[in-house]
Amino acid sequence: MLTRQYKKRRTGAVILPLTAVVFLTYFGFHAWHGEFGIYSSYELADRKAMLETRLADVKAERRQLESRVMLMQDGTIEKDMLDEQARRALNLTKPDEITIIR
Repeated sequence: MLTRQYKKRRTGAVILPLTAVVFLTYFGFHAWHGEFGIYSSYELADRKAMLETRLADVKAERRQLESRVMLMQDGTIEKDMLDEQARRALNLTKPDEITIIR
């Protein structure tokens, strides 16, 4: 009777750790660079800060516009506001004034 002796292979001992390393690498990469990852949270914080400063600028501009509207809303227009609006509409200036064009 013939018997063959086989050498024990170690591939079974390598497959499981190698598979675990591949999965951990994949999920680790996406935990850092993914849509909701750590790096994107830093980008979102930067964008939030930028948008908050923009919001503050827009609110300041709105307050300024509301104060100008209040000057015209009470039924009578102040003389300065009337003068300013008429000059802007007619494109006129006095001879002793300096005109700054934006």
